[in-house]
Amino acid sequence: MKKENKRILIATGGTGGHIFPSLSLADFLKTKHRVEIVTDKRGLKYLAIDKKINIRTINSDTIFGKSVFKACLGIIKIILSFIFSIFSMISSRPKLIIGMGGYSSFPVCVAGYCLKIPVVIYENNLIIGRANKLILPIAKKILVSTKDVQGVKSKHIKKIFFSGYLIRSHILNLKKENKQNLEKKSLSILIMGGSQSAKIFGEILPDIMIRCFQNGIKLKIYQQCLDQQVSQIKKMYEKFDLEFELFSFSDDMSKYYKLTDLAITRSGASSLAELVNLRIPFIAIPLPSSADNHQFENANYFKEKGYCFLLEERFVSDKLFGILIDLNKNEKKLFLMKERMTEHSDKDTFLKIEQLIEKILNEQN
Repeated sequence: MKKENKRILIATGGTGGHIFPSLSLADFLKTKHRVEIVTDKRGLKYLAIDKKINIRTINSDTIFGKSVFKACLGIIKIILSFIFSIFSMISSRPKLIIGMGGYSSFPVCVAGYCLKIPVVIYENNLIIGRANKLILPIAKKILVSTKDVQGVKSKHIKKIFFSGYLIRSHILNLKKENKQNLEKKSLSILIMGGSQSAKIFGEILPDIMIRCFQNGIKLKIYQQCLDQQVSQIKKMYEKFDLEFELFSFSDDMSKYYKLTDLAITRSGASSLAELVNLRIPFIAIPLPSSADNHQFENANYFKEKGYCFLLEERFVSDKLFGILIDLNKNEKKLFLMKERMTEHSDKDTFLKIEQLIEKILNEQN
């Protein structure tokens, strides 16, 4: 069978943190293989129509952090998704399944294993996710974005394959264009809350931005917010004549990345990796409710490398203003962060994954 005719199935959760790495991988693989993405209904809003990538949804659900009734309902959905996946793969017969994390990936990967289809999983967080932890025993390899990944039992250490972060190609290509001028009079700040948005960002940060402006910091603000927050935030910024642009969630942050000197962001692994690859210093405010506190660990990993500031949500009102005032007075701190970020690059990630995939596919011949 020709390489380009081999079918690869990518199973992923439906949040942006799962979908965007999946799309990055699918865009790369589709030049040589027939690629299909399986996700839940949440993921559809992020997936553009692409004739070379077949999109399929399953009705799966998590069993964690819910009432007994909802947990039982989640188990039923997982069983039904498993049965559906079995019949679907019997007809399509993919040669490889790549699980990208999220509860939607679990029944697909288990079904593939039962059909003796090789399973590989990808983890972009510092702490292995719950779904991936369950799938790891049946997976041939776990692709990890950092060598410091936590939560892999010693008996599975040999399955670890360091690939790096999966960064969208058009984001990586912005590197040469993203020339920031730290000597300019204004500070361009990008505020982003991730694919699920950050309600608290829209509630707390505008007051802090206004306070900075009143203390002599000339700002240009690009802020992601919920649709229902736009009117109120707009009124606040217009009242003090701040320069700003508000936007809802966007799957293409290229425009804003080009204009940004400093980002204030949640700590999803994909977003942080994009900022690091583009040499954009950031203040990371982890989502306190993230599973296993993985957002805090993601942010702390980059903080220890000197790439960012880490600020817990409970301290935002008290400490963020001071950080911004200090950065405005000491612009060299941003420059030093950018310099440190040059040691990190994910430009070889796809090449590493391609070599592993070809090895696995060849083993089946």
